Amino acid sequence: MIRQIKKVAGILAIAAIGGFTSLAIYKQTEKPVLFGQQDNVVPLKRVSMAGNTEAAMFDFTEAAEKAVPAVVHVKTTYPSQPVSGNFFNPFNFWGAPGYGAPQPQQSAGSGVIISDDGYIVTNNHVVDNADKVDVTLDDKRTFTAKVIGKDPSTDLALLKIDQTGLPYSKFANSDDIKVGQWVLAVGNPFNLTSTATAGIVSAKGRNIHILNDQQFPIESFIQTDAAVNPGNSGGALVNLNGDLVGINAAIDSNTGSYTGYSFAIPANIVRKVTKDLLEYGKVQRGFIGVTLRDIDQQLAQNKGLKSMQGVYIDGVVNGGAGQAAGIKPGDVVTKVGETTVNSASELQEQIGRFGPGDKVNLTLNRNGSEKNYQIVLRDNSGGQSVERANNNVNMMGAEFGEVTDKEKKQLGISNGVKVAGLQSGKLRSAGIREGFIITSIDNKKINSPDDIESALANKKGGVLIEGVYPNGMRAYYGFGL
Repeated sequence: MIRQIKKVAGILAIAAIGGFTSLAIYKQTEKPVLFGQQDNVVPLKRVSMAGNTEAAMFDFTEAAEKAVPAVVHVKTTYPSQPVSGNFFNPFNFWGAPGYGAPQPQQSAGSGVIISDDGYIVTNNHVVDNADKVDVTLDDKRTFTAKVIGKDPSTDLALLKIDQTGLPYSKFANSDDIKVGQWVLAVGNPFNLTSTATAGIVSAKGRNIHILNDQQFPIESFIQTDAAVNPGNSGGALVNLNGDLVGINAAIDSNTGSYTGYSFAIPANIVRKVTKDLLEYGKVQRGFIGVTLRDIDQQLAQNKGLKSMQGVYIDGVVNGGAGQAAGIKPGDVVTKVGETTVNSASELQEQIGRFGPGDKVNLTLNRNGSEKNYQIVLRDNSGGQSVERANNNVNMMGAEFGEVTDKEKKQLGISNGVKVAGLQSGKLRSAGIREGFIITSIDNKKINSPDDIESALANKKGGVLIEGVYPNGMRAYYGFGL
């Protein structure tokens, strides 16, 4: 081993001599030029600290000491699909020949503790469809977490573990961060313990179109060059005080690994979503009721705009908040409250912090003159009141559909509601599969999704569900609430 080291050292020495020789020849023949700069470049200065010790300009230790203990490892477990067989064939059952019972699959991500009594925020895509969620703290203790709620439109989810006295991250005002500001990303990439990486804020208000499959996506990411890799999803982006400015959610990569850009959900959106999930069981999202376009040179020329500042109102929804307030197509939104907006994503980020019934001041440019409007936001159906979700129904994790008269006749039933889709929740955990027709809950006949909601409203303790599969096989399932 020593010989090998000496041999390598010799090679390095020769390489170094060659490098210095090449550098000397280069300096004699070519003058170095920095990209985009001219002569008289001012050299960078080092910072001299106490004791004449040269040190880096920024110290991340305080931020890391505050952030790392509040970041957790999130492990999710969910079943895979069977290898072969037909679920609706009564001769195929778990363990039967030709029918491969699904093997549990696992995935992992990160999360951030946001209260000392065990509430944790992570990405929706980290826990979506999971049957079980385990959380490992920085001190290596592991707990099974309950999913309080999810918001696919922002890719956020709220978890809860039964523990108190936990270290947690405090929210910063993400509006205050600036491009060029140093930030620290903390997460659990590659199943390692908490890992911290540093970078700067590269941009704000980025829309990278990764939530386009959602009905009302909100993308206004903070872009950084802090190294973020798989497993960092749901981890913390903090400022130099160690306060939470964002939740890491995505990377821009052709390989699946970090290549220079990462994206975080701003803390102000995170605060709104987690508050709503905790208080109402669903996000209370307010809408102006307009369609938006970013302003570029072509649009400015076509519409005769004198400036490219602001966000163009391309259309107004009938019966929406914008129409009620007097907003018209062709108006340009320049401010939400006191915050200047120059892109649709920035405007959506600002409005996304408010709910139905909230009053928001907008500054608009109409035909070259500014006007101020007070908008009373509405929900996507035009209402102004908040809706409290039935948490028991939320926990079912199912979409329900109608049972046709033909199906009822074939199966010999007079009532029922079909399980048309399943996500993570009580029904899938109990073993129910898509296509199952619920005929009764706790011996109460079920004729509609409203009946399911009524049967589960304020329910505590055990639940017995009876029903039938399309092949005629009757089944009973029980679980606790």
